[in-house]
Amino acid sequence: MLRRAFFVGLAGLLGFPGIGHAVGVQRPGRRARIDLLRCVKHERKLYAYRDGEVVMTFNVALGREPRGHKVQEGDGRTPEGRYYITAARHDSDFHLSLKISYPNTEDRARAHALGVPPGGQIMLHGLDPAIEAEWHDRHWLFNWTNGCIAVTNAEIEVLWDSVALGTPIEILA
Repeated sequence: MLRRAFFVGLAGLLGFPGIGHAVGVQRPGRRARIDLLRCVKHERKLYAYRDGEVVMTFNVALGREPRGHKVQEGDGRTPEGRYYITAARHDSDFHLSLKISYPNTEDRARAHALGVPPGGQIMLHGLDPAIEAEWHDRHWLFNWTNGCIAVTNAEIEVLWDSVALGTPIEILA
């Protein structure tokens, strides 16, 4: 680990793009082109917009309980509402990941009223390494996340390079 941190730091000092930030966290959007993401859960689609036009469409896997808004930690639901991309992790368990700002103020209030924790760590991420290669292009045919939105590893790499921190993401039923 210490050796890796040394080389990551050295790469950052030498100016290699995308390397040298805090280990585990990296600023995405080097070639930011996307100004809105919209996930339509019942379509199992993620749309990427630039200047009001759809420029990319992705098939997605959702939480294991895809219907309804996320209410509490562990319910397996993908939240619904307007959120933002707040962080990025290159050391994600799922290739790369972009953190979604769930829970927002309304989500926290709803969970508080019910006396339950709202949960968190909702991400837009790549594939679980346990998914066999033959299923990579069809991973979206079943809902396997704990509430996240998943795309293929190649697709999360495109999003990683195209989505800046602060980009809004709308998640619709």
